[in-house]
Amino acid sequence: MIKLIATDMDGTFLRDDMSYDRNWFDRLYHQLQARHIYWVIASGNQYFQLRSFFKDYPETIFVAENGAYIRDVNHIYALNAFAPSIIHPILTHLEQIPDLKISVSGQAGAYTLDTMDPGHLAIMRKYYPKLTLLHDYHELDDKILKFSIGCPPERTDAIVAELRSALAGVATPTSSGHGDIDLIRPNVNKAQGLALLGQKLGIDLSEMCAFGDGGNDLEMLQEVGLGVAMANADPRVAAIADATTTSNEEQGVLKFMETLITTDQRHAVKSR
Repeated sequence: MIKLIATDMDGTFLRDDMSYDRNWFDRLYHQLQARHIYWVIASGNQYFQLRSFFKDYPETIFVAENGAYIRDVNHIYALNAFAPSIIHPILTHLEQIPDLKISVSGQAGAYTLDTMDPGHLAIMRKYYPKLTLLHDYHELDDKILKFSIGCPPERTDAIVAELRSALAGVATPTSSGHGDIDLIRPNVNKAQGLALLGQKLGIDLSEMCAFGDGGNDLEMLQEVGLGVAMANADPRVAAIADATTTSNEEQGVLKFMETLITTDQRHAVKSR
């Protein structure tokens, strides 16, 4: 039986304008609560940004920063930070690659240089409500969870491959595509985050359902009992999913949840 539902946000739970049907969700959320099913957000985004979408739902658990930071409003379940000694070597390597827009995510907020292109900075502020501009990255004083990279979309796969080779054993690149790349600690991802959370809650991965659309959702959808791809998902994600739903614009997560929590489909999980 499904005991936990986790969803990615951008391109999955949220419509393209970063909204969702709040009345529909509110009704489903209370049904989850009545059935003792945990509601979890599993995203590459900052905890503070994710929490802003669910202020009225304090029981929500966040697997933020692609699994590096797991918490709810009151309790931190896990924090997978980079060792301080490797932060600046990573940044030095990134700064040598042309046309990258670099930011750093920490426990207390996100950071980028005050020389960042204003147009990209405006986009960043939508995703990082706690964003500090630095003159130099040596000013960093935080537990660093993730490096975020913007690049020309057509170079995304090539840069991921380059970083995977150059930073092997130090940092792992993951991408949802479209010019966005995250560097996280090796063996840290959404699936690992859900497994760790499950250990804390007494729930096995086989008892979880997860929704996703991008490359950074692959491990999560493969490992949970019921992995659901959006109609707008990357073909690689659709290929490994157990089920599909309609697009994010059509609120496919809510539509699938409506059926899942009110029928025997809660029992339809992969055999282990």
